[in-house]
Amino acid sequence: MIVLGIDPGLSLTGWGVLEAFSRDKINPVRYGCIKTMPSVSLMQRLQNINAELQSIIDKYKPEAVAIEELFFLKAAKSVTAVGQARGAIILTVSLNKIPLFEYNPKRVKIALTGYGSADKHQMQHIVKTFLRLKEIPKPDDAADALAIAVCHVNTMSWNNTSTIVKS
Repeated sequence: MIVLGIDPGLSLTGWGVLEAFSRDKINPVRYGCIKTMPSVSLMQRLQNINAELQSIIDKYKPEAVAIEELFFLKAAKSVTAVGQARGAIILTVSLNKIPLFEYNPKRVKIALTGYGSADKHQMQHIVKTFLRLKEIPKPDDAADALAIAVCHVNTMSWNNTSTIVKS
């Protein structure tokens, strides 16, 4: 199964593609970030996220997409920006008819480390180790996207690989 993990953001949207054969056999395929510039209009930034995400979907043909749930940050402006990026991402995934699964940050941390308050460095190290990468994925948003994809693989039902169970 090909899983696309997404860490949404307006400036940087992290993404990571995994090929999962089981919970114990997961291979990283590719990861990176979609970057938009603050000097560009909001509509152009959202269109850029849509177009680049569509290219990723076309290239890797994921069977499932896992995205981080929106959680309330300290700055309302940040929440709004992330929410708008998530909207563009969800629409793109929906138009491609790919099952979408949402995970909150605490659940991702528990799935990877067993500890819901793991810090960013712990998470990055676990992603590197679990996926047998030579170095921690950069930027941080790409590492977060891979963590979200691993969380999905670790929480999905493997009893019937043709059925994806939404968590």
